[in-house]
Amino acid sequence: AMPPPQPPRFDGQRWSNADDDRIEVLPADPAWPQRFAAEAEAIRTALALPGLGIEHVGSTAVPGLDAKPIIDILLLPPPGHDPQRLVAPLEGLGYQFWRENPNTQRMFFVKGMPPFGHGRTHHVHVMPLAQADRYLLFRDWLRNHPDDAHLYAETKHALARRYPTDREAYTRGKDEVVARILGRALAATRHPMIQSGLVRGEREMHARELRETLVAGAESTPGGPADTAYFELLRSRVSKPQD
Repeated sequence: AMPPPQPPRFDGQRWSNADDDRIEVLPADPAWPQRFAAEAEAIRTALALPGLGIEHVGSTAVPGLDAKPIIDILLLPPPGHDPQRLVAPLEGLGYQFWRENPNTQRMFFVKGMPPFGHGRTHHVHVMPLAQADRYLLFRDWLRNHPDDAHLYAETKHALARRYPTDREAYTRGKDEVVARILGRALAATRHPMIQSGLVRGEREMHARELRETLVAGAESTPGGPADTAYFELLRSRVSKPQD
């Protein structure tokens, strides 16, 4: 019998499956929202968790935006729910859980990643509410600002050509343009993070710092009153399904 496939290893420079796990930015596909809807239904059924938010994020959630053909799904478990209880049901749907993630505040699941499949099809993200807020804000801004969506697409095409097998470098390359676009979105929406003086304009903030600032802005007790209020704010703000 064939031995079971082993999870990819990172040697400090590159992932062991990099040659098979290539970065490919494709023309926008109108079927992406349907692919999200079908997977979201499967996840909702498998988790059976009342109050769970499931959002389509990332580039495949922006109509007309070229992207890697991987559906990014953001889960918003209700406050007080133990996120570790998501792991077994998602693994049952064929997801690999990244247990070695150095960012212990986040959970990341991949479906279809070599050697477990022929190519990534879906990512599932679970993260603190402030980071989730940033993903939703970025998505909604790109949906409504074609110039920034075009800038983002051009950046991704250039990076994919330059780093076809280096996901770390591809992601680092996107950070700067993401920070610039997110800075515009935060400023334009008079976001509570800006109102509280935590973010003082895009020029002073690079993407990594911006992420950390957004996290710090929501460091409330998980399941506590502030956390619950933030969750309700997010749920009220998330976009309506696309027509």
